[in-house]
Amino acid sequence: MRADRLPPLPMLQPSSPSPPAYSPAQPGAAGLRVLLIDDGAHRVELIRQELTRQGCEVVGVIDSATLIHDCVLRLKPDVVIVDSESPTRDTVENLALLNSQMPRPVVVFSEDAADDPMRRALQAGVSAYVVAGLQPSRLAPVLQVAIARFEQDLALRQELNKAQAQLSGRKSIERAKGILMSEQGLDEDAAYKRLRRLAMDRGEPLAVVAERVIEAHQLLRPS
Repeated sequence: MRADRLPPLPMLQPSSPSPPAYSPAQPGAAGLRVLLIDDGAHRVELIRQELTRQGCEVVGVIDSATLIHDCVLRLKPDVVIVDSESPTRDTVENLALLNSQMPRPVVVFSEDAADDPMRRALQAGVSAYVVAGLQPSRLAPVLQVAIARFEQDLALRQELNKAQAQLSGRKSIERAKGILMSEQGLDEDAAYKRLRRLAMDRGEPLAVVAERVIEAHQLLRPS
């Protein structure tokens, strides 16, 4: 079958609402929106008072990390603080899920100096893990370091995602060129020009049009 008989390129489905994106915080603690999680240490009132004194807004206090996703979605905090005797496995798993879906700077205050809980927390995306007592005077510098580290990690992650998307786009373009070459008897240069013309006519990126050519071809030639 020739490519001029391919069905119309399918429309992409609208994406679901995006989770709240992280916005870089202003220097210093003043003005930060903070979500507090009481994970067993029961010192959140002391933390809340100190944050308020420094000009932060405590947008919520919860007693279970299982609620963190809904709270971040609704309250849009700049920073999450976990006050814990020792982070539980459930807490670490929920922090890891948060880091993958709605990344935020996370600070854990813990009384447990053992390596395993610290390691698990850092692997879950925690930006700062503070052991051996909560001193109000340390809160502001800890937040600043956590935010700086988080923003550095986020920039690296975004660069990696961009590189992966570019690689995926190039693979899609090569595959779509192959389809056009096979179905329309075009050489490689002509197939690329056909894709580029489709992209220009539709006002869409070349990789997006390539994906649609692949989808249209799969409708006719299911594997």
